[in-house]
Amino acid sequence: MYKIDPCTYVIFGATGNLSKIKLMPALYHLEVENRLPEETIILGSGRRDWDREHWINEVRKMIEAKARGGINEEIFEKFSHRLHYHKTDLNDLDGFKKLNELILHEEKFPKNIAYYLAIKPDDFGIVVENLSESKCLNEENGWRRIIIEKPFGYDLQSAQALQKKLSKYLKEDQIYRIDHYLGKGTVQNLLVYRFANILLEPLWNRNYIDHVQITHSENLGVGSRGYYYDSAGALRDMIQSHLLQLLTLVAMEPPVAMDAESLRDEKVKVLKSVRSIHPDAVHAHSVRGQYTGGIIGGEKINGYLQEKDIPEDSVTETYAALKLYIDNWRWSGVPFYLRTGKRLKENQSAISICFKHPPQQLFKNTRIDKLYPNWILLGIQPDECIRQEITVKEPGLTMKTRIISLDASFRQENEHSMDAYEDLLLDIMEGDRTLFLRFDEVSTAWKIVEPILKVWASEREYINTYAAGSWGPKEAGDIFDNKNHFWRHSLEKECENYEC
Repeated sequence: MYKIDPCTYVIFGATGNLSKIKLMPALYHLEVENRLPEETIILGSGRRDWDREHWINEVRKMIEAKARGGINEEIFEKFSHRLHYHKTDLNDLDGFKKLNELILHEEKFPKNIAYYLAIKPDDFGIVVENLSESKCLNEENGWRRIIIEKPFGYDLQSAQALQKKLSKYLKEDQIYRIDHYLGKGTVQNLLVYRFANILLEPLWNRNYIDHVQITHSENLGVGSRGYYYDSAGALRDMIQSHLLQLLTLVAMEPPVAMDAESLRDEKVKVLKSVRSIHPDAVHAHSVRGQYTGGIIGGEKINGYLQEKDIPEDSVTETYAALKLYIDNWRWSGVPFYLRTGKRLKENQSAISICFKHPPQQLFKNTRIDKLYPNWILLGIQPDECIRQEITVKEPGLTMKTRIISLDASFRQENEHSMDAYEDLLLDIMEGDRTLFLRFDEVSTAWKIVEPILKVWASEREYINTYAAGSWGPKEAGDIFDNKNHFWRHSLEKECENYEC
């Protein structure tokens, strides 16, 4: 069990979207759950010239929009006593020196400090440099931890450059690279599901599993993120980070212990075992697409090229699908299909594991000779669940079957869902790095997608398209290994290709 020491949580970019939508509501909910150490202080830092009273009023607005069941006035009163504000220009070294003096000389501020960089990745380097130059990273009086959000670089080279900059001023154990997907309840439950239930272990390998699908779909477009998104695309934005992390949790070996380094060692082993994709094989292993106009929820939707800040000749992908192989003893020959896209039919994040057919078809030449495969389905969002689909005989005199779903959802009716950031912010205070990324995870993930990025970057004349509100480009199935494989779009049974 990790000890929780009180700390000063300094949030750079405290007036921005990440703070507004995620960080402040999450910290408030930790207050509701009585998980914040008594002396913990939350120090917002931004360019705006606000006083403490104005900052508290702004935080109230942030929380009102997200608080589960509305704001509890008594709890918010207690929470507001933790709130302080300091004006800081990210490029002004003098402002960082004043920040350091404030924390060191004011008795109410705990000397353990977590610096959350809720800012543009381009500013990570200058902020860490200024923190170092102003003595803000000095650990003589307490620990110092830096939290950064993805993207961790734009490609392998830029990721390495960022790491070089960070490691100049920080030790690796001071850096908390946050991937909020790993804080989601179902994702964490995947580890328990796999390693606390012995009945699954004999089946969790190439002898029984036919293929694995990992999907993140959104019906939203790029919104106000057009400028960033067009420079990134779906492969960088989702697959290189979130979906490859999910792949490691599905495929990893049992760690020797459930401590941070043992767990992360096993995740890195998986990423290093992913088969390299030769440039000539990129089109056999990947598909990209871009949404055009369509209809979602009865509303007419513009195409990607009509979005704000998008060049009219852009070939940035809003949909990406990959086929990967893990060349190790457990998974040799099993395809892992990863896909993500914007303006798709539904919002869904799920892991779908398809099992092989029995080696002997006992029901051949009967009315059920075309059996539907068994699936294990792990819904991450919005449906948090674990389900297993099996075939059973229907009641009656004829040999007819149906698919039933064994629902092992872990949340009971009286239990509310927790936002991923609540878990992760608490882990930072505890010093638990289990759900945070180590640099070798980041760099190895970049190596996996880099051949694809290079080929796509050279192909500027054409990109597959798909209508908004669909499930992606028709070419998405071209990467399948088997003619019987199909994209799993739902957590409900899908029998388009089978007689259920």
